Amino acid sequence: MTFSDMTATWLIISFKTITLVLGSLITYLAYKAYRRTGNTSLGLLSLGFGIITLGTLLAGIADQLLRADFLIGLVIESALLAAGFLVITYSLYRSAG
Repeated sequence: MTFSDMTATWLIISFKTITLVLGSLITYLAYKAYRRTGNTSLGLLSLGFGIITLGTLLAGIADQLLRADFLIGLVIESALLAAGFLVITYSLYRSAG
């Protein structure tokens, strides 16, 4: 059995879709908790997960809809992943201090 490009493409799309759904749910729940409590750290946590989820979405759009080079999608996703983790780290730092 060989691992074809078509199989890889469908696996990537499937995992990216799951990531998008779960990331959106985490973002929504964190935002809902922020609205309920008014805790700024929860608002920042929501923003961080939103940025990471946006990275997944934009990378998928670049790859599948715009037919951009795979590396461009990877750079977009990696940059937003790093930015999202930076915001999440700051939110946790704020809540721990």
